Amino acid sequence: MTEIRKADGTIESFDKAKLEASLRRAGASARVVEKICKVIEASIVSGIQTNEIYRRAFGLLRKEERIVAARYSLRRALFELGPTGHPFEDFVTALFKKEGWNVEWRKMVPGKCVSHEVDVYATRGNEHLAAELKYHNDPNYKTDVKVALYVKARFDDIWQCDPKVSGTCPVDSGYLITNTKFTETAIQYAKCSGIGLLGWTYPTEGNLYDRIVAAGVFPVTALTQLRKSEKRLLIDQGIVTTEQLRDRRDALRALGIAPERIGSIAAEIVSIENTISP
Repeated sequence: MTEIRKADGTIESFDKAKLEASLRRAGASARVVEKICKVIEASIVSGIQTNEIYRRAFGLLRKEERIVAARYSLRRALFELGPTGHPFEDFVTALFKKEGWNVEWRKMVPGKCVSHEVDVYATRGNEHLAAELKYHNDPNYKTDVKVALYVKARFDDIWQCDPKVSGTCPVDSGYLITNTKFTETAIQYAKCSGIGLLGWTYPTEGNLYDRIVAAGVFPVTALTQLRKSEKRLLIDQGIVTTEQLRDRRDALRALGIAPERIGSIAAEIVSIENTISP
């Protein structure tokens, strides 16, 4: 069995099934999945890094099914929103809005002892939700129990606010949201203490990836037709989703992008947003 090196330096055996699953999850056809896996399996050597396997798979997928390739790169597209966490906050806000929530971000809400600024405050019907967001640039970083403890302490103060003093105590549920993963102890603590977790692969169903695909809200960084420098300039203008860019072609013209490229970018946006979830 060929050994591969993960980004954190650990060694594991190459698992073809994992590669197949990731390609299928992005929506690749059975023919393309088989073709890519054959090429990768035949070309890798012991000690190869997982990032290199991803790069090769993405390149092959882009040649076969460009729109699926954009979906395949979603996790890395979220990392491209950095280096600060503000664009990720804006992206999650757009996601919640698409799901039917009324959203305010960076809102001050009262607690028993002090007021707290929450990254996302969302209401839908009788539901009132607040979320603390933790954005990481390192794909190997896992949000740990220390962060969960900190977030729970803040929500405890919010949940104990006195409506006679504050007028209202508007938060029913509290969430910790990240673009990466959680440690097992963080998950165990959250389950026990009553705070919700939302990460790239957690929970098993309805995780961040699932909700992005179901809502059809994609980061602008997922577009394969845009250069990295162009993505950065768009993000600096507050354009973090493909939907926002679809409504702002003027932003592409302002970057000096030729009309034919703008047409190709617009077509890719439509294709990504209209792709049915596998």
